[in-house]
Amino acid sequence: MAHPKSRISKQRKRKRRTHYKAAMPTLSKCPTTGDVHRRHVAHKDAEGNLYYRGKILVPAVEV
Repeated sequence: MAHPKSRISKQRKRKRRTHYKAAMPTLSKCPTTGDVHRRHVAHKDAEGNLYYRGKILVPAVEV
């Protein structure tokens, strides 16, 4: 198993890792409802219908 010749300090390690940042999620507009949502994720509209790719997956429950 390989061993480092000298220890890398916490500060040096953290400086190297500072450039890894979370990317902004890709958003798209639903063609049916016009809502902005994350891509490849089902979303609800104002009435409570669950949409995916512009089609209703689960209709709203009527009480």
